[in-house]
Amino acid sequence: QVQLLESGGGLVQPGGSLRLSCAPSSSGWSITGMGWYRQAPGKQRESVALIANGGRSDYADSVKGRFTISRDNRRNTLYLQMNRLTPEDTAVYYCKAATNTGAEYWGQGTQVKR
Repeated sequence: QVQLLESGGGLVQPGGSLRLSCAPSSSGWSITGMGWYRQAPGKQRESVALIANGGRSDYADSVKGRFTISRDNRRNTLYLQMNRLTPEDTAVYYCKAATNTGAEYWGQGTQVKR
């Protein structure tokens, strides 16, 4: 089972930036798709940004032009660079990873507060 460890959340100043990271606690996993999701208080979890193994990415309309998802395939590490943060970006951010067996795993979440 893959355990994903997230970091980088926190309190950010108006218009500020944060960079989230997500990495598996152990090596040797063959991870395919990865993505960032978020859940604001009282709302359902939503997709923020997704990235395939080959690097193709997709973003929610609300973050296009402000957020950038990237990954280091050698380390199976996922990143989310968030710029020009707004109050609407306040949420718990989760990373998700899928392995080549089709299993999916979630991180524990990291709080982003603007």
